[in-house]
Amino acid sequence: MIADILPAAAAAAESLGPDPEPDPGLFPAEAALVRTADPRRRAEFTAGRACARSALARLGLPATPVLAGRAGEPRWPAGVTGSITHCAGYRACAVARTTDLAGLGIDAEPDAGLPAGLIESVAGHAEQAWVVRQAAAAPAVCWDRLLFSAKEAVGKLWYPLTGRWPGPRQVTVFPDPAGTFDVQVAGSRLTGRWLARDGLIVTAVTCPGAAGSAQRE
Repeated sequence: MIADILPAAAAAAESLGPDPEPDPGLFPAEAALVRTADPRRRAEFTAGRACARSALARLGLPATPVLAGRAGEPRWPAGVTGSITHCAGYRACAVARTTDLAGLGIDAEPDAGLPAGLIESVAGHAEQAWVVRQAAAAPAVCWDRLLFSAKEAVGKLWYPLTGRWPGPRQVTVFPDPAGTFDVQVAGSRLTGRWLARDGLIVTAVTCPGAAGSAQRE
């Protein structure tokens, strides 16, 4: 599912269904990161790292520990950028060489409305009004959850590039029903893509690498 909204330069892996048992298949250094976490968190971490290894293999790279930075972001091998996401019943990873894509963020969410009151904390007035209009005109997807997911994907792209995690009100997103979304963040403009299927919403946003061979998807 996630591969359908990524540029050709990215490699992706995903899995569905219950999370695997925690810890099997982790490198010792990875297991140490979640040693004191509860079983659910360890299972999510294990599933995400399994997807990461599959995605890296599709880039022709060997299995290696994927540790975490100061904000919990995945730390990729030199010359690689990527993102991991998980929600109930789904987890995915996407990676690319930085010569192709300088940054890459993905997110997955259930296609269900946000909890009451959350939209006000993640969206500006114009975005909230847009959500209301879209919900009335085309209720095929939960537009508030899509907006939230797109902002999560933008944050996952932005933090590794800048060392700053933008607040949701610092990112402006307007999704297009055709499956794209326009982003404004810190004076920069990006374009992402989204897909809703099988009870899930997935979003992805990228920016070109040094080679300039990838379009902003």
